[in-house]
Amino acid sequence: MNPLQPGTLSGKRVLVTGSSRGIGADTVRYLAEAGASVVVNYRNKEARALKLVAEIEQFGGTAIAVGADLTDEASVGAMMDTVRERWGGLDVLVMNASGGMESGMGEDYAMRLNRDAQVGLLRAARPLLGVGSRVVFVTSHQAHFIREVPTMPEYEPVALSKRAGEDALRDLIPELAADGIEFVVVSGDMIEGTITATLLERANPGAISARKEAAGKLYNVSEFAAEVASAVVEPVPEGNTRYVGDVAGFTGA
Repeated sequence: MNPLQPGTLSGKRVLVTGSSRGIGADTVRYLAEAGASVVVNYRNKEARALKLVAEIEQFGGTAIAVGADLTDEASVGAMMDTVRERWGGLDVLVMNASGGMESGMGEDYAMRLNRDAQVGLLRAARPLLGVGSRVVFVTSHQAHFIREVPTMPEYEPVALSKRAGEDALRDLIPELAADGIEFVVVSGDMIEGTITATLLERANPGAISARKEAAGKLYNVSEFAAEVASAVVEPVPEGNTRYVGDVAGFTGA
């Protein structure tokens, strides 16, 4: 179900954060199948990242695995140094990694990861991005519309931090545009099969099924990843936002 034709991204260099598993991993597969050279980024799942790289190489694609803790400036800098040394630069940065529901990471972890680290990541990547390159930020409807529509209490800290990150990145759009860099937000409803959905269901049994009933359909991981991959090549939408799935419950439309 790859939305991209073979060769669509030939010669393009892409970094997808948080791509050793889940949405990020499927996004990487789609992009590599379309001809892109991909960076599989991971925080602590090296074995999974290397397995994905091997899978991509097996079908003739090009990939490298680079570990980095996005909340650590030096770690992010080292990742960018590796990309520069290997490929000379980037054509696409997909900001997929997020979190905040993990235990034992500190009360401010969601904001550090979903806002501060995202801004730091983009600033670190800027020297590698040239005219015609694109940045794709992945978020949820629950975060994107958090100021208009309340979300489940268990997810609210993450939603607020994701929205804060989106706002901080949007503030950089004029600066990016001046350098010929495009920016797109991909916002989707809850995705079945993700870690976030699993944690929410554990904290609030029935929450995901209730959201599915209200929306009529929830995308699964591979379906949503296909939309993220499409955002890499399709024209930048009005308002820089690509909506995936039902938005009527959030906009009232």
